[in-house]
Amino acid sequence: MKLPSVMFAVLVVTGAAQTPSGAPSTPAPNTVIATVDGKKVTYGEVEKYLRSLPADTQQKAMHNRKEFIREYALMLRLNEMAEKAKLDQKPPYSEYLQNARRQILTQAQLSEVYDNFPVTVEQEQKYYDENKARFDRVKLKVIYIPFSLSSTAADGKKHLTEDEAKAKAEQLVKEIKGGADFVKLVRENSEDKTSKAKDGDFGTFSRGDKMPDAIRAVIFALKAGEVSAPVRQPNGYYIFRAESFTQKPFSEVTAEIVTELKNARFREWMESTTKSIDIKYEDQQFFADPAAPAAAQGPGK
Repeated sequence: MKLPSVMFAVLVVTGAAQTPSGAPSTPAPNTVIATVDGKKVTYGEVEKYLRSLPADTQQKAMHNRKEFIREYALMLRLNEMAEKAKLDQKPPYSEYLQNARRQILTQAQLSEVYDNFPVTVEQEQKYYDENKARFDRVKLKVIYIPFSLSSTAADGKKHLTEDEAKAKAEQLVKEIKGGADFVKLVRENSEDKTSKAKDGDFGTFSRGDKMPDAIRAVIFALKAGEVSAPVRQPNGYYIFRAESFTQKPFSEVTAEIVTELKNARFREWMESTTKSIDIKYEDQQFFADPAAPAAAQGPGK
């Protein structure tokens, strides 16, 4: 049976009539913010409920506080009515509650295990020393040569085809390796306005930064001062020059290291826990692969 849709309305706070800038500050937990059916409701009670909601819903609630309390009061009233009717003991609601409890306890156990994995400073330092390459940073300059399926732009400027852009990028790399000034070629050829305005400076990147894998593989294979072959991306070719390499200091990556160590321990724990479960698959027909062709069945089989 599908739950009545009205229940979902309780969990969604409308965004209308939002409080303008200068909204009231967060009150103390024991501050009484409303009285519902004669019962005083403190901010602490409401804040605990808020924490269980999605982040965007929490934000909307604080922008439209009266509407949120109205929804909260409605939820309390409906809960009271449901408990008096003993709906928590009536299928399918009892099953919903049981399954919800299982899911909450499952997440609680996982969180407790993860949060309580001990990580010492010595372990952090050891991980850093053994994985220094992970914390490499490279400062780049770039020349960007775009291509397009259309031969001309709206302003009448000619666009390069992919083959033309590739040929141009390869020619530029050849010139650079022959001694041409990289910055001069940036100014004359690059179509990335932001980096071109800074003589090709593209920024400093770490291995863990979000970027296409093809670019990551190329830039971290370079040596300082070395220029890459053209790297194709969906809209153009990039030519990178590695200006310098550094490493993030230990002090900047401790939080990242702790997360990595905990994740590794957690994966080991999950694998061990899963393997420790004794499962016997009794009904072979139930577990048969539905995509497999049915076996010929003779009489009595």
